[in-house]
Amino acid sequence: MAKRAYSVSDLLNKKYKLIPFEGEWHAAFAQPESNGVWFIWANSGNGKTTFVLKLCKELCKYERILYNSLEEGAAMTMRNAFLNAGLASVKRKLILVQETIQDLMERLDKLKSPNVVVLDSFQYTGLSFEKYRELVKRYPKKLFIIISQADGKQPSGRTAKRVMYDAALKVWVEGYRAFSKGRYIGPLGYYTVWDRGANEYHGN
Repeated sequence: MAKRAYSVSDLLNKKYKLIPFEGEWHAAFAQPESNGVWFIWANSGNGKTTFVLKLCKELCKYERILYNSLEEGAAMTMRNAFLNAGLASVKRKLILVQETIQDLMERLDKLKSPNVVVLDSFQYTGLSFEKYRELVKRYPKKLFIIISQADGKQPSGRTAKRVMYDAALKVWVEGYRAFSKGRYIGPLGYYTVWDRGANEYHGN
């Protein structure tokens, strides 16, 4: 079946559901769409996990989140990271699981499943690029936030690189700053995860 074709007028009049970021979040990432794919990658020790959890706390103002912690699950390190990011305040708006992609899809197929899905990390999903695309297309109204390990300044692995290029919002975390590298860039273009660490690393 042929997909719908849009006229210029259709496109210009189309309404989008956005994440209404404000303040420092808006300065970094403007107001991205509330569905699709965001991709976050970094080397270890740069503040990636802290950034992701702070982002989750902010997103909990607008949506419920399913956090699939494939690497750490409910380990004490993850618990401590949640506490340090202030996630105790979000209560039941965020659900932490450690599930295979098949089990995850069964959960997402249920009515009123969370609209935001975090996959941490992509390297633990076992997904090919084709299976990743099938997953995203199956849930077109959901937002997938994909966390990736890095190899230098690139995502680790060929498939992860392809996913990065496919994502609408790309966020590179280095020296406790999260830089927007995608289609949504605010007036500042980055979010500071930790002021002192960022100032020491970047020299300002």
